[in-house]
Amino acid sequence: MKTIYLDCISGISGDMTLSALIDLGADISYIRNELEKLPLDAFTMEIVPVIKQGISASYLQLDIEEPHHHHHDHDHHHHRKAADILQMIEQSTLPERVKDRSRLVFEHIAEAEGHIHGIPAADVHFHEVGAMDSIIDVIGVCLAFESLDAGRIIASPVPTGQGKIRMAHGLYPIPAPATAELLTGIPLASLDVEGELTTPTGAGFLKALADSFGSLPPLPLRKIGYGAGKKDFAHPNVLRVLFEEQDATEETVYTLECQVDDISGEALGSTMNRLFQGGALDVYYTPVYMKKNRPGTLLTVLCRQADKALLESILFRETTTFGVRSSQWERRILSRRFETLDTKYGPIAVKLGFEGGTLYQVSPEYADVEKASIHVDQPFVDVYAEIKHQAQQTYSS
Repeated sequence: MKTIYLDCISGISGDMTLSALIDLGADISYIRNELEKLPLDAFTMEIVPVIKQGISASYLQLDIEEPHHHHHDHDHHHHRKAADILQMIEQSTLPERVKDRSRLVFEHIAEAEGHIHGIPAADVHFHEVGAMDSIIDVIGVCLAFESLDAGRIIASPVPTGQGKIRMAHGLYPIPAPATAELLTGIPLASLDVEGELTTPTGAGFLKALADSFGSLPPLPLRKIGYGAGKKDFAHPNVLRVLFEEQDATEETVYTLECQVDDISGEALGSTMNRLFQGGALDVYYTPVYMKKNRPGTLLTVLCRQADKALLESILFRETTTFGVRSSQWERRILSRRFETLDTKYGPIAVKLGFEGGTLYQVSPEYADVEKASIHVDQPFVDVYAEIKHQAQQTYSS
C-alpha cells in the first residue's frame, strides 16, 4: 500500500497541494483530461518551476476563462452551491474513489461555512473561495492521489498563520472562521508568521482525507515533491509531500470481534465456514465468561479491508450479536512457497516461509506426514521432525 505524507511546514492550500502532488509524480495530463470531462468553464492548468527561499518547487498556474454573458451572475450560479457541486460529482464519470474523496472534502467545507453563516450546508455558496478555483483544486487533488495510487494519507501538525485577513464580509482574524472550524480535532503547529498559511480548502483536505496526524511513518521513502504557495514569506512557502511504499511483506489487516452467549456450537461451526468462504484470513473462537457468569464465545476474524464489510454482515446474519468491533493492525508476513520434497517415505509437501533470502519457517504437510507415519508404523512426531530437518537442509541454501 502506498502512503502519502503531507508535510505542512508552511500550512496548506488547494493549489499548493495540487502542485506538490504533481511535483511528486502525479500525471498532470490525466488530471487535466478528467477535469475537462466535467461541466466547468474552460481553463488552462500549467506547472511552473519557481524558487521559494532557496527551495525549487512547482507552482500551479490556473487560468479560468470567464464566459461573457449578460446574465453573468445567473450563469455562474449553478457552479456555486454546495448541493450542485455534489450533484455534479455524483453524475460524473470520475473514478469511484475520486468521487468519494471529493464529495467528502466539499461536504466538510460546506458544513463549516454553513455553521458559521447559520445556513444549511447544501445552500452554502462557494463565492469566498472562488468557486471554479476551489472545484478544480479539490477534484484535481483527489485525481492526483488516484494517479499516485495513494491508499493512506497522513499529515503533519499544521500552522495557520496569524493576523487579519480582508474577506467579502470585512476584516476577519486568521485562521479564517471556516478554516478554524475545519481544523477542530487536528493538531496545530506554531509558526510565527503574519498572514494566512492555511486556507479552508487546505483544511478541508486535512479534515476529510487524512487518516492520521503525526510524524513520518518509519517506511522506506521513495520520492519527495514540493508545491509552492502564492505568497512569499521569510521562510520557504512550500508544502512538502513524501511518498512511501510499504514492503510487500507489510500489510494492513483488520480484526473483527464480537462475543455471544446464546448460540449453539453447530451454528458457530457453520458461521466459521461461511466466514472463510467470505475471504477471512483467519477465524478463531475463544471461550469467555460473560455477564451473569454465562459461558460464551468470543469470535475473532482476521481480514483485509476489501472483505471487511461482507464479513461483518455475515457475523450479523449468522450470529445473535448486536455489534461488531473492528481494529486495524499492521502485520508483517513471510512470503510463502510450496515444494514437494523427496524423502525415504516418498514425496511430502512442505510449506516454506521466506523473507528476502532467509528461510524462517518449514512446515511439512500434516496429512502427508500422518500417512507416512502410519505406513511405516513410526510415531508422528519422529517422522515430522525428520522430514522438517531434511527440508531445512534442502531449502536453506
